[in-house]
Amino acid sequence: MPIQRHVHVRGLVQGVYYRDTCRQLAEESGVTGWVRNLHNGDVEAVFEGASSKVARLVRWAAAGPGAAEVTGCTVAPEEPEGHGDFRILPDARPAQPPA
Repeated sequence: MPIQRHVHVRGLVQGVYYRDTCRQLAEESGVTGWVRNLHNGDVEAVFEGASSKVARLVRWAAAGPGAAEVTGCTVAPEEPEGHGDFRILPDARPAQPPA
């Protein structure tokens, strides 16, 4: 039975191949979901798959690739959504103030 985890990573995590390395590891592990940069410099990801494989990706996310400097990582359980693959999403845009 698959599980899903929503991960929010803080620190020096953009411009260090975080998303691409995450995608490669997820694809190698058979984990589906997505990863994207946030406007504040953080990275957000969703991992879905077998418990042990998702746990491996979550552990990696808390450290990141060699050039990253992760200062925090929060993980929230979510209901699996049935992601078909693992994708790098476009960067999230900041919320626009009301006109």
